[in-house]
Amino acid sequence: MSKQEPQPDADRFAGRKEANLRSKDVTEGAERAPHRAMFRAMGFDDEDLSSPLVGVANPAADITPCNVHLDDVADAAIAGTDAAGGMPIEFGTITISDAISMGTEGMKASLISREVIADSVELVSFGERMDGLVTVAGCDKNLPGMMMAAIRTDLPSVFLYGGSIMPGHHDGRDVTIVQVFEGVGAYGQGDMDDEELDQLERTACPGAGSCGGMFTANTMASISEALGLAPLGSASAPAEVDERYEVAERAGELVLECIEKDRRPSDILSRESFENAIAVQTAIGGSTNGVLHLLALAAEAGVDLSIEDFDEISRRTPKIADMQPGGQSVMNDLHELGGVPVVIRRLLEAGLIHGDAMTVTGRTIAEELETLDLPDDAEIEADFLYTVEEPKQAEGAIKILTGNLAPGGAVLKVTGDDAFHHVGPARIFEHEEDAMAYVQRGDIESGDVIVIRNEGPKGGPGMREMLGVTAAVVGAGHEDDVALLTDGRFSGGTRGPMIGHIAPEAAIGGPIGLLEDGDEVTVDIPSRELSVDLSDAELDARREEWEPPAPQYSGGILAKYARDFGSAADGAITNPGLKNE
Repeated sequence: MSKQEPQPDADRFAGRKEANLRSKDVTEGAERAPHRAMFRAMGFDDEDLSSPLVGVANPAADITPCNVHLDDVADAAIAGTDAAGGMPIEFGTITISDAISMGTEGMKASLISREVIADSVELVSFGERMDGLVTVAGCDKNLPGMMMAAIRTDLPSVFLYGGSIMPGHHDGRDVTIVQVFEGVGAYGQGDMDDEELDQLERTACPGAGSCGGMFTANTMASISEALGLAPLGSASAPAEVDERYEVAERAGELVLECIEKDRRPSDILSRESFENAIAVQTAIGGSTNGVLHLLALAAEAGVDLSIEDFDEISRRTPKIADMQPGGQSVMNDLHELGGVPVVIRRLLEAGLIHGDAMTVTGRTIAEELETLDLPDDAEIEADFLYTVEEPKQAEGAIKILTGNLAPGGAVLKVTGDDAFHHVGPARIFEHEEDAMAYVQRGDIESGDVIVIRNEGPKGGPGMREMLGVTAAVVGAGHEDDVALLTDGRFSGGTRGPMIGHIAPEAAIGGPIGLLEDGDEVTVDIPSRELSVDLSDAELDARREEWEPPAPQYSGGILAKYARDFGSAADGAITNPGLKNE
């Protein structure tokens, strides 16, 4: 938390409403008497109606532990907004549980939910003439969806993460949901019995909060600090501790300061902000989904960012945090050391972060670090947190691979050997379920290159995450000797040589759709190569014979997004013209 707290003052907006606040459209003048009558029916009074109208966007739901507690988090933000002189109005939006939908057809809804969240928050804040936003988030797609909405509306906004779950305990070690998914693979191979899998299931998730490792939710929460959309130090407090609610109350206070100063996302975000976010993502071993979401956020912000930028920044940014899924530590372990700001400070001191990038507090990254009560760097001792001078790995965790299989790029997160080189025969599967059955039957062999296609943004549609099958591969003992390729996505909990986001995707004629069983595929991390041993002439001949697959859905929301999604190489956005505006 910052040492410099804003002082609540309900009178500081006196005389400003007519000139600056768009909520006057529904609160001022005789012709707005019916509008005020509707507000009064909900208990708002004259003081409220003369205050800035702050939307608190809340995706609370009982369908995932990531979001089950968000009503309490939102209540704390509402209390902060009210005390600081605002008129907080809470409204809801959707969420999809990635973990519960994982491995099922329902996972196709996950990435679509990012778009629906952004659209719904934009729509409500526009329709109700709000002056500012506190955007609350829990499960994976909530985070980019809420940040996209804030950027798109360009209202004074503060991003508020709901916090992560504490680790469970099993067999003398900390465990998370990823160990349960990997347990399924071990069970399928006969390496885990019914009783142990049952015990693991019952102990892995002890309460509310987002998945505890450096998976997608915690990656995006860390990124929110690096982008400047959330205050430094706000990401790491667990979901069910007092400090999480202090962070929430502070967010409610801070949004009033942003409204008073007319501080908007467009004043905060820049090319430098996004470079900072990528540096943090690669340094902490963050989720591959961060690539997809940062590209989408940049498109919303009108910032020129390409998939190649991730590899360039990763090459110069060492990996200095070794957390799950590659290591053993979770977000709470980082929190006890000072949180994400400790990582940012080390990168800043090494010249790997733009210290002059702006934050939501009105101070730069460097200035904001000075306000925080962090331990001295020399006093921090942890076996999972390294220095820039003596890193876990010399390069960051995110690698962008290209070649004749991925001319538009593909994304890999290194969780093991960053000198990995693999050549093996392609085993082709048109859908995730077929590949999962192959692994669970025990048909998988050392050297295999499992190829799962027609799971991209359009082909899926929805670009499913595949933690189920990747964890099954690892659980079956093939973390280091089997590669997996897909035009779909992976969970932030995925580990091993799993390459996703392959572009162009199979459904639109990408080379991954031309592969045949037994083709020799090369994955080479040092050279950033993803290729198949076929000549251009052979690929062209296969392309002449290729026919696009039939659409998976003929109507409804999945058919709509199959039509609207763009390439994963550009963030799988649904408003592709935005980047050119």
